[in-house]
Amino acid sequence: MSMNEKTIALFGTGKEPSGGSVWRLAYETGRVLAAAGFVIVNGGYDGTMLAAAKGASEAGGQTIGVTCSAFGRAGANKYVKREVVTHSLDERLDTLIRLGQGYVVLPGGTGTLLELAKVWELKNKGFMAEHKPIILVGGFWQPLIDLITAEDQQSGRHIEQAESPEHVRDILTRYF
Repeated sequence: MSMNEKTIALFGTGKEPSGGSVWRLAYETGRVLAAAGFVIVNGGYDGTMLAAAKGASEAGGQTIGVTCSAFGRAGANKYVKREVVTHSLDERLDTLIRLGQGYVVLPGGTGTLLELAKVWELKNKGFMAEHKPIILVGGFWQPLIDLITAEDQQSGRHIEQAESPEHVRDILTRYF
């Protein structure tokens, strides 16, 4: 599989209902990033993963879904153009991180928290390139960021905050 230098991993929840506010945020983020030439990679299933893939696909962009056979689900959602099947949750997360040249974190649950925590820790420990941004969309994660940075102010240097899909695009454009 070839790596695109403009492949962005979008992390978010599979539980967001179609048309919900976070679903619409994911859709618009996928659409705006694809229109700017970014490839979208995510977990490939429902919720914000489907929304971002739909937005990207409708904007003519490329989408990659990294699914997990251990979940026992059928394949990726219909907006994923290329599916990468993994066999464990760890392999799935490692693949998403490896494919991503930047990370956009939408509101989510424990799975999204796991994704954020891993990329953040890899950056904090110097195991991930500096040119791979971590961008949080909206204020959902701000209480967690405040809690962590109160104990370790240096850890916040790897996190960027975006208020809108267009702001995400603008931040990523600085890197690429």
